[in-house]
Parts: sequence; C-alpha cells; structure tokens
Amino acid sequence: MMKDIYDKLEELKKNIREMGSVLVAFSGGVDSTFLLWAAREALGDNVLAVTASSETYPRRELEEAKAFAAQTGVRHLVIETSELAIPGFSDNPPDRCYHCKHELFSKLAEIAAKENIRYVLDGSNSDDCNDHRPGMRAARELEVRSPLKETQLTKEDIRELSKHNGLPTWDKPSFACLSSRFPYGMKITPEKLQAVGQAEDFLRDLGFNELRVRHHDRIARIEVGKRDFEKLLRHADAVVSKLKSLGYLYVTMDLTGYATGSMNLSLNEDEICRNK
Repeated sequence: MMKDIYDKLEELKKNIREMGSVLVAFSGGVDSTFLLWAAREALGDNVLAVTASSETYPRRELEEAKAFAAQTGVRHLVIETSELAIPGFSDNPPDRCYHCKHELFSKLAEIAAKENIRYVLDGSNSDDCNDHRPGMRAARELEVRSPLKETQLTKEDIRELSKHNGLPTWDKPSFACLSSRFPYGMKITPEKLQAVGQAEDFLRDLGFNELRVRHHDRIARIEVGKRDFEKLLRHADAVVSKLKSLGYLYVTMDLTGYATGSMNLSLNEDEICRNK
C-alpha cells in the first residue's frame, strides 16, 4: 500500500512539473496545504499561493495559511472576497458552493493571466467525487486543474504523505467554510456567520478539534467526536452560557457525533447528482 502512495506522489510531482507554473487556491486545509507543498517541491519559485479572505473564512484559518506559506517560502497573495455579495449565495441553495467557487476561480484566473501563470489548481481529492461538491462543476467550467484528484490521491493518502513529510496539517480536521453550518434554504447573514464562528472558536479554545456548530435558527446543534461527548458535558454550563450570549435559545449535542457534510442529508439523490 505504501509503495502505491509514493508512486502517486511521484506522479503528482511529475504532472505539476509539466505544467511549468501554477497558482494554487490555498485555504490552509489538509488538501490545499499538501498540494502547495508538492507544487513547491516540483516547481520551486514558479508557484503562487492565493488565499481568499472573507466573512465565511475564520480568521484563525487565514493566520495558519499565512504561517505555512511564510515557513515554506512560497509567494502568497491574500485577496478579499465577499460571498454574500454574490447573487443568490445568501439564499443558501443546494448549489451555493458552485456560485462561490465560480466567483473565486474567475478571480484566480484573472490573477494567473496577469502573472503569466499557466494553470490554476485546487485541492479536490478523489474522495470528493463521492460527496455533494457543486464547486467541482465550477472548476470544470473554468478549466481549473485538480492534480490530487487526477492522481487518485485519497484523503487518507494525503494525510499519510503529509505526516511523512512533516506537514503540520497531517492530522488537521477537515474544514468547510462557515456557510456549510446552515440548512439549505436558510438565509445566510453576517450576523449568523459571526455567531457560528464565535461559537466554534470558543469550543476550539476549550480543546475540541473535530467540531461543527450547526445553526438552526435559535437552536445550536453541536457536533463533536463521540470520544469527546463526556468532555463536552463537563463544559456544558460554560458552553450553554457562551452560546446563549451569542443569541441561541437552545444548545444541543448531536448524538450522531461529528460528521462533515451532515447538512447534505436533507438533499435527495437528484439534487446531489444535478449539482456535481
């Protein structure tokens, strides 16, 4: 198995090397960090990392992205975006991510053209093909390359290779923008995003790593790993007090536990297939 992983890594580097120069859409998560590292290994200085800072992107994620780019010596550009200004985005339709990614990739393509960079890359991996990922449609339309997916690297592969190469994100929990905390069809506002962000920051400061705070109007549904259930209950009074101060009337713990993409359970197969 390990030999297969390292074969994939060499193929990844070879494919990127053949591109000549690349712009990496860099969020600071597990996948984009690994992709940026591999691009740096393959192309040296012919790599530009671009991070979009917005109301849906937590400040601590931005600081971690900046720190990694500085540590590796990659040229890093931070641009300001506003997803809530995109027509239809704040209505939170099932294809919300398509509109966001289309806007982002369009901006990245403009930057790449200005910098005379040949390819824009994103960190989609082969596992993403099995989930509701409308942003992948935007990537196809704007000819954004997904080298991790092209070389059939899974999330497990990426974590293993990241660990082997000393990347700090090898065991970082999966991250999705704060807009994913709301049921489809619920209006997204700056105030709601701020409440969710502050709630999750509070829980992270208590030592929880795998977590989501799902926003259901006046109800906060907290997802943590099952091994952290008892820990969350020990902090129950503090958590309830903090989240009520943020405007939540009821604070609940989801007994299913932490799960990425749990809001997608409300979608039927037709909606998922249509938005891939």
